[in-house]
Amino acid sequence: MTLDLRGRASFADHMVVATGIADRQIAAMASHIEDKLNEIGIKRITIEGANGTDWVLLDTGDIVVHLFKPESRALYALERMWGKDLDDSAADEADTTDL
Repeated sequence: MTLDLRGRASFADHMVVATGIADRQIAAMASHIEDKLNEIGIKRITIEGANGTDWVLLDTGDIVVHLFKPESRALYALERMWGKDLDDSAADEADTTDL
């Protein structure tokens, strides 16, 4: 899932959230993404958690990629925290407070 953060966050313009089943798969996903980013000219990539954890983070500055195991993805629920649904519910709350 890709989330557009432009105008909503100062740390990145886009966030990618993906799920892998096992540590080894997530590490391979992170390595593949790093290779593809390098191919398109993005060289400054910070990677955290690539040594066998439930969550790997790749940060290019403009793009942040989160790779989770299913349990960790559900626990952190970044889609709910940063997704469009949050904007819609905040707008709904603002509309009802004006009544």
